[in-house]
Amino acid sequence: MELRQLRYFVTVAEEMNFRRAAERLHIAQPALSQQISKFEKELRTTLFERTTRRVELTDAGRVLLDEGRRVLAEADHALAAVEQVAHGEVGLLRIGFVSSAALRIVPATMLALQQEWPGVQVELSESTTDRQLSAIADGILDIGLVREVDRADGIVVRPLTREPLLVAMHSSHPFAARESVRLVELRDERFLTFPRGQVSRLYDHIAALCHHAGFRLEAAQEAVQFPTLLGLVAANTGVTIVPASLRALHLPDLRYVALSDAQAVSTVSVAYRADRQQIPAIRHFLDVATALDLSEGSG
Repeated sequence: MELRQLRYFVTVAEEMNFRRAAERLHIAQPALSQQISKFEKELRTTLFERTTRRVELTDAGRVLLDEGRRVLAEADHALAAVEQVAHGEVGLLRIGFVSSAALRIVPATMLALQQEWPGVQVELSESTTDRQLSAIADGILDIGLVREVDRADGIVVRPLTREPLLVAMHSSHPFAARESVRLVELRDERFLTFPRGQVSRLYDHIAALCHHAGFRLEAAQEAVQFPTLLGLVAANTGVTIVPASLRALHLPDLRYVALSDAQAVSTVSVAYRADRQQIPAIRHFLDVATALDLSEGSG
């Protein structure tokens, strides 16, 4: 049994007229009659009682009409689902992100994706940049939101935004009331940092900025999570340098001051495997993410 034959049968049964059924199916009436006869032979039963005046369903025909409608509806649903996946209208995207992107970049991109492509499901996982790149290469992640990556073998890296770096300090700090400060002015400060082994890309970027300003970044204390670092700053135990999106975290006596150094920015990029960039759902995410204004102060 072919779906085409079943569709011919259901149409004739609904019209109870071969001429009208043929017109509805856009085929010649003799050809339709031949197909129905062939179908009956294959099933070894009569589906229609035909006279010169009318067409009626047999008992077998009535049973097949009910079942045939169900089968055709399920087949149409299956084809529609396949087409949706093929066009990226539905599906699953596995997206990784660095923790510092969770406050502004992740919410903005996820909301925009949901509005444009509500059928695409997203599985989010927080991870470091290097772990994301490994997971993308292994096919565990489809997309990564990473920091300070220029290139990676077999992976496409597209910058999304250049985020200013800020220095977080206690409200009693002499620089707390200023709009900006130069890195060189912080050379004698007690720096709080995240462990290099945990956030190596951003750590190395900040260390290079300090080196360019004429001093070496030395950690007086380390903390794995940004909220912990900022809590220690609010406790007046030192200063720390963070991406501007962390400004969303408010604590008593915590102040954020801009760094005026020209290179005091952090680049957030979207990364994905080069051989998967034509997957529709990935293309939709890229279109949505790159169209957003993710600059500091937007939204």
